[in-house]
Amino acid sequence: MNHDTPLSPRPLRHLSDVQQRVLTAAQLRSQGMSTADINARCRPGGPWQQLLPGVFLLRPGPATGEERLHAVLTYAARSPVTEQTEQPVVPAQPGAREPHAPGTPSAPQRYADAMITGLAALALHRFSSAPPLLSLDRIDVLVPRLRRLRSASCVRIVRAPGMPKPMQIAGIPVAPVPRALADAVAGLTDAGAVRRLLTEAVRGGHCEPAAVVRELTQARLLSRPHVVDAVDSLLAEGRAIAEDRLYRMVTEHGLPDPVWNVELRLPGGPPLGGLDAYWPDHAVALELDTRTPRQDDDAMWSEYARKREHLERLGITVVHVTPKKLRDSMEQQATVVRTALMASGDREPAAYVVVVPR
Repeated sequence: MNHDTPLSPRPLRHLSDVQQRVLTAAQLRSQGMSTADINARCRPGGPWQQLLPGVFLLRPGPATGEERLHAVLTYAARSPVTEQTEQPVVPAQPGAREPHAPGTPSAPQRYADAMITGLAALALHRFSSAPPLLSLDRIDVLVPRLRRLRSASCVRIVRAPGMPKPMQIAGIPVAPVPRALADAVAGLTDAGAVRRLLTEAVRGGHCEPAAVVRELTQARLLSRPHVVDAVDSLLAEGRAIAEDRLYRMVTEHGLPDPVWNVELRLPGGPPLGGLDAYWPDHAVALELDTRTPRQDDDAMWSEYARKREHLERLGITVVHVTPKKLRDSMEQQATVVRTALMASGDREPAAYVVVVPR
């Protein structure tokens, strides 16, 4: 075998084209390549190149964005157990399915303990405010906390005590947007860049503010002033979007027009609390739940519960809606409101309350 002899593709047909170009030393040895053969092909001017420790690109020239991602995942997902199971192909019988290496996992299984996160993940989620993949000097990859693995070259290892369920984008396991945002923000000092990323996450419909704040809180990033400022803008943005969806729900689903953003008071008495929408003729109130993990959840919920109990004692039905439910199941939420409005005729008349703008 000389240095220009191509590898037999037979053991690799279960892999995609890019995975056939990005292989580990163990995979190459399983096909009869010695360490000396591999090193010889990776010399300057040779047909191959080493992208990361133990990970090789079987062609010359700059790696593409897809090749870099697979190389990073191959490096991060490598383990002695996986490598020992990579064995030469078993010849196929006539008419049998295409040959494959026994014990070799499918693409999602190959990277089961690693996923792309940070700015690279946001680029894969098509964030316009994230840099293009090829412009990134380092790619963040999320692995379990106990993995014995070091950052190397273009790979930055990010550890997690509990791994989220990855999303598959073009065969690449990618961290969900809230987790990817937290990992990206952890490495950013530019307040403008942080704000743009968080705003796009909510405005683009990728996730709700509460999910982002939860991840930032768990990552202990809310002690950074520029992150806190960005989160305040994020919450205001999320609130405005949720209110817009609420207006759309009333209009698009033919609900009666309520009075918007009001406060209820007993005549001559104390305020009963603010509401996002109220139907006076039906004594039905609607409140958006925009709590975030940053706030004292128990205290906030107690306040919601006290207000609800007080209003319901006065004969007012309270509908509680979250921004996520408005986004994911607007029709269902409209049905809940419509049912409450229709049921008002079967209830005892509510106590008289004063409605004032909030």
